Amino acid sequence: MNDHSPAESRRLLADIDLDALRANVRALRERAAGGARLMAVVKADGYGHGLLPCARAAREAGAAWLGTATPEEALALRAAGDTGPVLCWLWTPGGPWREAVEAGIDVSVSGRWALAEAEAAARAAGRVARVHLKADTGLGRNGSPPADWPDLVAAARAAERAGTVRVTGLWSHFACADEPGHPSIARQQAAFADALAVAARAGLDPEVRHLANSPATLTLPEAHYDLVRPGVAVYGLSPAPEIGSPADLGLRPVMTLRAFLASVKRVPGGHGVSYGHTYRTSGETTLALVPAGYADGVPRHASGTGPVLVAGKWRTIAGRVAMDQFVVDLGGDRARAGDEAVLFGPGDAGEPTAEDWARAAGTIGYEIVTRVGARVPRVYRGERAG
Repeated sequence: MNDHSPAESRRLLADIDLDALRANVRALRERAAGGARLMAVVKADGYGHGLLPCARAAREAGAAWLGTATPEEALALRAAGDTGPVLCWLWTPGGPWREAVEAGIDVSVSGRWALAEAEAAARAAGRVARVHLKADTGLGRNGSPPADWPDLVAAARAAERAGTVRVTGLWSHFACADEPGHPSIARQQAAFADALAVAARAGLDPEVRHLANSPATLTLPEAHYDLVRPGVAVYGLSPAPEIGSPADLGLRPVMTLRAFLASVKRVPGGHGVSYGHTYRTSGETTLALVPAGYADGVPRHASGTGPVLVAGKWRTIAGRVAMDQFVVDLGGDRARAGDEAVLFGPGDAGEPTAEDWARAAGTIGYEIVTRVGARVPRVYRGERAG
């Protein structure tokens, strides 16, 4: 994570509005049905926005839990002083299980091998391991399949009786909640209810049961249980156009990606632009060089299609995106080196949004913000002292 002021970086920066993030968390908490609490997912460096500032802002706005994918992310939260509940779910054999147990991090377990590692870590640490058992209800990634679930549940209950483990959570994850009405949604809800029943018969009494990701938080109140787990919605992006735009959902995009022109020059008609000369000028024109490329997270797939606001108008990338730069054709409009180019933001000033970039690159908004690289300084607005 970098925290620079605009004066320190006149090439490219990501402007992060933490007040918008807090407002998003509050709006999502209001959506949580039946008193469900909220876990703000801050994995992948806070979806590219910055792990620690976003985690702090989410806590300030009432996030009861934080969620991470990797143990390193969870341990970084603890090292920065976060003491609230944190769940970490992407484990491999030999991971830092003991460190996580010692730090009071809740760990996800999808099979007997992971339960064994959590138990060993608990014995080594002299502390009870806090474990969430994950059921595969149809996503087909992590999680215990239904055939193995009774055995995993029984083993976890035995570990509770032995004093090494406390099963604090039972959970699963939707595959198609971003497609309202998809038949898999009802099937997964039924499978999760079955998994909870098996666990209850075995004597497990978790603190939280959770299934709802961002789209389910927004559209499926019956799936909220004790905890909702919004990720991309925390950062003000819609999980799917079918669900609605950020404005429709009461959310505000948190990141604005700005660059500052490195070059502006007149060229004749027929001039090739960037690698491969996939773009040639149709007549005498002005080319502006934007010092941002795929090393910064600008998708190369957006060559010839990516939108950017320069000199008060939307422009489209002319030719290929290179590692560090791309070109826009200004036609007869004027600009000069140092002028601002806005790649995406909330759209308030007519700039493109992350969703516009997703369409241009044939991907999703999640990827657009998450791929913004580590060499892009982050500037935080609304950061509070302490």
